[in-house]
Amino acid sequence: MILTDQQIRAEIARGTIVVTPYDPSCLGTNSYDVHLGRYLATYDDAVLDARRHNKITTFEMSAEEGFVLQPGTLYLGVTEEYTETHAHVPFLEGKSSVGRLGIDIHATAGKGDVGFCNHWTLEISVSMPVRVYPGMPIGQLIYFSLQGDVQTFYNRKQSAKYNERTDKPVESMMWKNSF
Repeated sequence: MILTDQQIRAEIARGTIVVTPYDPSCLGTNSYDVHLGRYLATYDDAVLDARRHNKITTFEMSAEEGFVLQPGTLYLGVTEEYTETHAHVPFLEGKSSVGRLGIDIHATAGKGDVGFCNHWTLEISVSMPVRVYPGMPIGQLIYFSLQGDVQTFYNRKQSAKYNERTDKPVESMMWKNSF
């Protein structure tokens, strides 16, 4: 089941959902709107290798001028909001207004884990050049109820690769897997 606005508000009051900064006007009927943070990153190499650590270059967007995203480039972005989810499964989806600009905000990583505590890294691609700005609405978090108990929360999982708190995009840590 998806949480409604009243349920999300109640879970925030209970502390099982944390959104910082929190703005009541961002609470939708069954979601919470998140915004594009001020940092973007691109990979340094033209060919990425899943078995090695692919380095990124991070840069800060101008609030006034924004930044023009180009097709054919994968941009890593980040949500302005820091979130914690302790009793629900969070899903991050793009806003329809963002999709209508030809912006995809995640390639495959829309589902979060119970216990995820961080800013969300976005895997942004565009179908045509588009100027984006820090602070613009970029996505919405949807929370699903759990059935059953959680054995290991993400923030306590020893193999979790994305626990280090940061407001900057984080590159793929696939290279830490054994394969």
